[in-house]
Amino acid sequence: MRLHHLEITAFGPYRDRVEVDFDALGADGLFLLHGDTGAGKTSLLDAICFALYGAVPGAREQVKQLRCDTAADEVATSVELELTVQGHRLRVVRSPKYDQRKKRGEGVTTRNAKASLTWISAPPGGTAPEGAARIDEVNRTVQRLLGMTVDQFTKVVLLPQGEFANFLRAETTERERLLEKLFGTQRFADVERWFVEHRRERGRAVEEHRQRVRELLARVAQVVGEDPEEGADERIWLEGWEKRLDTELGETRAERGELAGRRESAERELTARRELADKVRRVRAAHADLAELDAERAEHERWRAELDAARRAAPVLAVRRTAGQAEAALDEATRALARARQDCPGTGPETPLDELRAWSGARRERAGALAELLPEAEEQRTDLTRIDALADEIDTAERAGAELAERQAALPERVVAARGLLDEARQAENRREHAEAQVDELAELLRAARAVPAARQAHEQAAEHARRAVDEHQNARETVQELRERRLAGMAAELADELADGHPCPVCGSADHPEPRTAVRDSVRAEDEQAAQRVEQDKQRERDEAAARDTERRGQLDRLLERVGERTAEEVEAETTAATEHRDAVRALAEQVPARTAELAELESSAQRLTDERGEVDRRLAAARSELTALRARSETRAARLDAARGEHPGIAEHRAHLLDEADRIDRLVAASSARDDAEQRLAGQREALRSTAVDAGFADPDEALRAERDDARRAELDDALTRVEQRRATARSTLADEDLSGVDAETDAGVPAASEALVTAREAAERAATAAQRAEQRDRDLRGLAARLRAAWDELGPALAEHAELEALADVVNGRGQNARRMSLRSYVLAARLEEVAVTATRRLQRMSDGRYSFVHSDAAGARGTRGGLGLDVLDDYSGRTRSAKTLSGGESFMASLSLALGLADVVAGEAGGALLDTLFIDEGFGTLDANTLDLVMDTLDELRAGGRVIGLVSHVDEMRQRIGTRLRIRKSRDRGSTIEIDA
Repeated sequence: MRLHHLEITAFGPYRDRVEVDFDALGADGLFLLHGDTGAGKTSLLDAICFALYGAVPGAREQVKQLRCDTAADEVATSVELELTVQGHRLRVVRSPKYDQRKKRGEGVTTRNAKASLTWISAPPGGTAPEGAARIDEVNRTVQRLLGMTVDQFTKVVLLPQGEFANFLRAETTERERLLEKLFGTQRFADVERWFVEHRRERGRAVEEHRQRVRELLARVAQVVGEDPEEGADERIWLEGWEKRLDTELGETRAERGELAGRRESAERELTARRELADKVRRVRAAHADLAELDAERAEHERWRAELDAARRAAPVLAVRRTAGQAEAALDEATRALARARQDCPGTGPETPLDELRAWSGARRERAGALAELLPEAEEQRTDLTRIDALADEIDTAERAGAELAERQAALPERVVAARGLLDEARQAENRREHAEAQVDELAELLRAARAVPAARQAHEQAAEHARRAVDEHQNARETVQELRERRLAGMAAELADELADGHPCPVCGSADHPEPRTAVRDSVRAEDEQAAQRVEQDKQRERDEAAARDTERRGQLDRLLERVGERTAEEVEAETTAATEHRDAVRALAEQVPARTAELAELESSAQRLTDERGEVDRRLAAARSELTALRARSETRAARLDAARGEHPGIAEHRAHLLDEADRIDRLVAASSARDDAEQRLAGQREALRSTAVDAGFADPDEALRAERDDARRAELDDALTRVEQRRATARSTLADEDLSGVDAETDAGVPAASEALVTAREAAERAATAAQRAEQRDRDLRGLAARLRAAWDELGPALAEHAELEALADVVNGRGQNARRMSLRSYVLAARLEEVAVTATRRLQRMSDGRYSFVHSDAAGARGTRGGLGLDVLDDYSGRTRSAKTLSGGESFMASLSLALGLADVVAGEAGGALLDTLFIDEGFGTLDANTLDLVMDTLDELRAGGRVIGLVSHVDEMRQRIGTRLRIRKSRDRGSTIEIDA
C-alpha cells in the first residue's frame, strides 16, 4: 500500500482545504511531520484512517465530532485519498455525518455520511472494476484490498502516539486480546468453543442414556414386583424373571379355557328360556290390546267425524283470509286518500283526476324552466364569496405592505446598531487576553497578600527562636569557660599535692616551691568539661540553624512584601473581584462575535429580501383589486335577473323545490284515489268467492264452515290418535297370526330366574380366570418389551461412554487443561506461534538499534499458579547474559523495543493478512527519549526500511529530528485560519 495524495476540507482543525502530496514527501523515503501541540498532526493521520475505513483510531471515534467547528457553513467536510494497493490505483472520497446551520431560518440540517470509490488504474493485464458509491461497498472493497480491519490498520500502519509500547509491557491476557484482533484467531476460538459445547452436549446425551437405562430397569422392577439385589448381575436377574413369568402364563391360560366353556353352556340355556318368556309376553299383550280397542270404538268414530269436517273447512278458511286482506287494503287506501287530500288544499272528492294531472304537469314545467337558472345562481354565490375573500386579502396585503415599509425604514438604523455591537464584541475579543492575564496576575498577588500574615508570624517565631538560641549558646559558652577555669584551678592543686622538697616541678622544673596551691572543693573532671563542650557545640549548631531559618523567613516575608507593596489582602481581593467581573464581561462579550456577525449579515441581506417581499405584496394587491372590480360588476348585472325568477322564495333552488313538492303531492293524491277504487272492486269479488267455496265444501254458509275450523295442532292430534289406534289393532292381529307363537299358552312359566342365576355364577368364575390370564399376558408382554429395550440400551451405553471419555480428554487438551502440560489452549498455541514469528522479526531490528545488546525472548511456559502460558515476551540482555522483564527497560530502551516490536508486528500481520506490501508507514512520537548515539542506530534501522522501498513518516517534536530529516511537513495553527500545511524540502 502506497499513499499518493491526500486532500482535507473542514476536517478536525483544518478549516479550509489542505493538500498533502505524499509522492513528493516520500521521494527520499523518510519525512518528518512536526508542528505545535494541537496543530493537527494526529488529525492528519485520522484523516487517512477515516478515508479508508470511515472511522478514526482510539477514543476519538467515540466522540464522532470530525467537522471543523470554525468552518464556514457553505463549506462541506470531506477527505479525499489517492493510493495504490496490490497494483490497483484508486481514489476514496468520504464525508462524515454532521450538523450544518440552515441557510434560512433557525435550526440545523443534518448532512448524512457519504463515501465513493473510483478506480484510477488496474494492474498490468487486468481491468479496473466499476466504482462504488455506497458506504458498505466502499468498506468491503478497501478491507478486501488491504486485508486488514481498522484495528489492525491503526496498529500496523499508524503506530499511534504513546500506545504501541503497551503491547511490550502488557500482561498475558491483554497481549492475548491484542493478538486476537491483529491475527484474527476467532476461528480457533470457535474450535475451542465447539469442543466445549460438543462435550457438554455429548455429556448430556450420555447422562440421558444412563437415565434411560435406570428408568427402564426401574420399570422392569415395577412389572415383576422386585428390585435386583445390590451388586447382583442385572442381566441374570432379568433372565430368571422371564422364565418365571413364562410358566405362570401357561397355567393361567389353561384355567381360562375351561371356565369359558362352562360360561357358554349357561348362556345358551338362558337364551332359550328368555325366548320362551318373550313369546308368552307377546301373546298376552296382543289379547289385551284388542280388548281395549273394542271398548273405545265409539270415541274413535267421533274423532274421525271432527277431523273430516276440519279438513273440508280448510279451503273456505283460505278464501276468508284473502277477503280479510282485501278489507284491510280498502281501509288503508281510504286513509291514504284522506292524507293526500289534506296535503293538497283546494281539492275535494269532486275534483276530476284529469284536472289534478294537469295541475301537476304545469308545476313541473315551471320547475324545469327554473332548473336552467341554477348554475347561474351557484355562480352568483361563488362570486359573492370570492368578493368577500378578495376584500379580506386586500386588507391583509395593505397591512403587510405597511409593515414592510416600516421595517425598511428602520433597517438602516438596525444595521448601524448591529455594526456597533459587532465592533464592541471584537474589541472585547482583543481585550480578552489582557483581561485574563490581569485576573491571573491579581490571583497570584492575592495569594501572596494572603500569605503575608503567615509569613510575618513565621518570621517573628523564627526571630524569637534565634534570640533564644543565641542566649542558650551564650550560656553554654559561659558554662564551658567556668568549668575550664575550675578545672585549671583544680589541676594546680593536684600538682601542688604531688610536689616534694628537693624534687623538680613537673611543669616548670624548679626544685623550689614557694607558693603551692591548696585543694579546692567541687573539682571539675575532664569528662565534665567535654560534656559541656558538646552542649556548647549543639547550642552553636542550633544557633546557626535558627539564624538560617530567621534569614530564610525574613527573605520570604521581604519577597511577599515587595510583591504586595502597601496594599492589604482585602484591597487586593477587591481588585481581583473587580478584574474577574471585568474579565467575565469581556469574555461574554467576545463570545458574542459569531452571533453578532451572523446577525449583521442577516440584516444586510434582509434589505433586498424586504424589497422583494414588498414588490410581491404590491403585485398581489393590484391583482386582487382588479379582480374585485370585475366580480362586483358581473354580480350586480346577474342579481336583477335572479331576483325576478326567485319571487317570494329565498332562492332559485328553493322556488324550484317548492314547485316540485306541490307536483309530487298532487301526484300522490291521484295515485291514492285510483288505489281506493281498485281496493273496493277487489273486496266485492272476494266476498262472492267466499260464499261459493263454502257451498262447494258441503256447508250451508261460510259461518258453518268457520265453526268447523280446527287449528293445526288439533288436527295433528286427531290424526295421530287415529293412526295409533289402527296401528295397535293391526300389530295385535299380526302378533297372534305369527307362526312362531302358534301353540304358545299365555299361562306358561319359562324359568328365566334360575337360568340367569346359573349364568352369573359361571360368568364370574370365567371373568376371574380371564383377568388373571390377561394380567399374566400383560406382565409377560411388558417384561419382554422392556427387556428388549433395556438390553438395547445396555448395548448402546458402552460405546457412548467410551466416545464421551475420548471427547472430554480431547476438549481438555484443546482448551489447555488435562494432559496439556503447557496449559496452552489451541488459540493460545496459534497466537504463541505468531508471537514467536514477531519476536524473531523484531529481534533483528532491536539488535541493530541497541548495538547488539538486546534480543526478544519468547516463552511458551505455563504461568504462575497454573495460569495459561504461551504468550510470554521478555528481553535478553547481552551485557549480563540474563533474561529481563520488558518492564525493567528505561524510557529510551522501551521506545526502541516497542518500535522494533511494532515493526515486527507490522511485517507479520501484513503477511498474515494476505501479504499486501505496506509501502507507507507512520510512527507517532517517542524519539525524545533517545540519546544521540541511540538515535543514530534507530535512524539507521529506519533507513533500512526506506531502502526497501518504504515511505516512513515520523511525527516528532524533537529539534534534532528536524536537523536529521531533510523533507518535512510542517503544520501551523491559527486562530483565524485554522491549521495549515506546508512542505519544506
